[in-house]
Amino acid sequence: MSFSRALLWARLPAGRQAGHRAAICSALRPHFGPFPGVLGQVSVLATASSSASGGSKIPNTSLFVPLTVKPQGPSADGDVGAELTRPLDKTHADDLFPFFLRHAKQIFPVLDCKDDLRKISDLRIPPNWYPDARAMQRKIIFHSGPTNSGKTYHAIQKYFSAKSGVYCGPLKLLAHEIFEKSNAAGVPCDLVTGEERVTVQPNGKQASHVSCTVEMCSVTTPYEVAVIDEIQMIRDPARGWAWTRALLGLCAEEVHLCGEPAAIDLVMELMYTTGEEVEVRDYKRLTPISVLDHALESLDNLRPGDCIVCFSKNDIYSVSRQIEIRGLESAVIYGSLPPGTKLAQAKKFNDPNDPCKILVATDAIGMGLNLSIRRIIFYSLIKPSINEKGERELEPITTSQALQIAGRAGRFSSRFKEGEVTTMNHEDLSLLKEILKRPVDPIRAAGLHPTAEQIEMFAYHLPDATLSNLIDIFVDFSQVDGQYFVCNMDDFKFSAELIQHIPLSLRVRYVFCTAPINKKQPFVCSSLLQFARQYSRNEPLTFAWLRRYIKWPLLPPKNIKDLMDLEAVHDVLDLYLWLSYRFMDMFPDASLIRDLQKELDGIIQDGVHNITKLIKMSETHKLLNLEGFPSGSQSRLSGTLKSQARRTRGTKALGSKATEPPSPDAGELSLASRLVQQGLLTPDMLKQLEKEWMTQQTEHNKEKTESGTHPKGTRRKKKEPDSD
Repeated sequence: MSFSRALLWARLPAGRQAGHRAAICSALRPHFGPFPGVLGQVSVLATASSSASGGSKIPNTSLFVPLTVKPQGPSADGDVGAELTRPLDKTHADDLFPFFLRHAKQIFPVLDCKDDLRKISDLRIPPNWYPDARAMQRKIIFHSGPTNSGKTYHAIQKYFSAKSGVYCGPLKLLAHEIFEKSNAAGVPCDLVTGEERVTVQPNGKQASHVSCTVEMCSVTTPYEVAVIDEIQMIRDPARGWAWTRALLGLCAEEVHLCGEPAAIDLVMELMYTTGEEVEVRDYKRLTPISVLDHALESLDNLRPGDCIVCFSKNDIYSVSRQIEIRGLESAVIYGSLPPGTKLAQAKKFNDPNDPCKILVATDAIGMGLNLSIRRIIFYSLIKPSINEKGERELEPITTSQALQIAGRAGRFSSRFKEGEVTTMNHEDLSLLKEILKRPVDPIRAAGLHPTAEQIEMFAYHLPDATLSNLIDIFVDFSQVDGQYFVCNMDDFKFSAELIQHIPLSLRVRYVFCTAPINKKQPFVCSSLLQFARQYSRNEPLTFAWLRRYIKWPLLPPKNIKDLMDLEAVHDVLDLYLWLSYRFMDMFPDASLIRDLQKELDGIIQDGVHNITKLIKMSETHKLLNLEGFPSGSQSRLSGTLKSQARRTRGTKALGSKATEPPSPDAGELSLASRLVQQGLLTPDMLKQLEKEWMTQQTEHNKEKTESGTHPKGTRRKKKEPDSD
């Protein structure tokens, strides 16, 4: 069949094509025998169809005439189609190569500027990025020691006595603490964080001292003394670049580093490349701390000054509820709480005249809060984490993390001069001792991060690439030596993909993507998107607009879900303030928003103060156990239910007099657990079933009331949600 006729055949309707296929097979069968595969099957089907229609009518072949294929070679069997499969002429291949190369460069524009991109992404000599610091001979002093050893105290005293200085802390709370201490000591000090700028001079002039978060430090302003706290965080996979930048770039005559001994060797290696020597000052812990030989086993054994450390919010809620049942009062601290609420809870726990004597917290207490703790109790040693591939993992805490948390017990400034550490469950105690005895692994590398200028140069060579793609290409092309690594850019890429469709300049887009957001909070993510959209339209985000957006005024929380929603709104206000210092014209009402945020902080504080009531309401409406479990996480939900059941059994076995009575829906939870284990239900399906059940019950009760089926004079008891 000729090529033109083949095309004509391909355009025929399917029914007629089948007939023509049969005709072709019939014409070619004398030459080639039966046809295997689809073509042969079609022939059989077409013949069968023809027979079924009542006769042996020959298909209509008027549109084409099948041609006999004549073999070109001497053999009639082996060379059909040789004109298509003959060896390629290499001279033609040479002629085609320029066209292939041009096509490849259109598809992969990186090929056209590969050498330039490698030069731009060369990260092998970071000290050269800071010429002002290299122009001076700095003195580096490393204050090394465990928690509560006085290392930060000695560095801060040097900071206070200097003519000018900068303190770089890992958290806003620590920056606030040094800011307040400095001004209380008569040393005027400004505050600079991502969301806040406070100047203490009446004329608005900058003070000689500044306390800031490490990302916000200036690498061009000269100081007499600089303090970089928690220097071991230079290895942090997401934020390590900020410590690297401060260490290599601060223009200070003396740079005081405070941190773990594990960072000493790396700091010495990095300073060797700058030609600067490091003086190490070792410190010992000021108060003794001991690991107990017995676990807590039961919450009945709690004593004043105890702190239970959990690694999930659900555990915090569960423990707080059980403590409240025992007639005790507890303070609660976890990472997503606003700083003001954390300080209020810490003050409540530290106050000897307050009835609150127990603290329930996450590892957020590891730094940034002064707490009067006598005994640290690890509720679990398993902490969820995200690996390099972005996958969720459940691994035991590291030695460094265990030491950081355990060191909060028996601090020198607290009323407890000796610290104790133990676990909730006896089977975890031996693992805790093993973890604490392990040597801390030395830090091998420091984090780096591409600058806006480097990404702009990449974009110049690759104008059609998205910002997320530019980051991927940069990381692929980047060259680092063994002392450095490129920090994880997943959060940056998440924001870049979120706002990719919004028309923004590259520099503005870069700034929006560096804004710190919690990507687990949908409202925060949608707010970043909305802020970027408003910016692209050149519409200022005013105080009135933001009030409408967050639906202010907000009501006090009625359950845990409401509390989490308020925390998300607080994060949105933080995002506004962060952007207001980068785009003042478009985010003009920072002072009004800060006042609004303080009011919201008070609402959240009241909610956390009454958190056991919120937990009780959440249990009543079944909002607690399914909270935070996305669809498809059956095994995680099953594991949570199992661990809760195991801990309940353990508490009962100890003969606790105040053990929490079983809730009315305990049997239902057990059934839900079994169904989830068998893969028959997901958490979302459970929520939907509950919603439908409640709706049906409401309609059923309404019908019974309207039909008057209840005897006259009897009072119908209102059905509680749990009874359903």
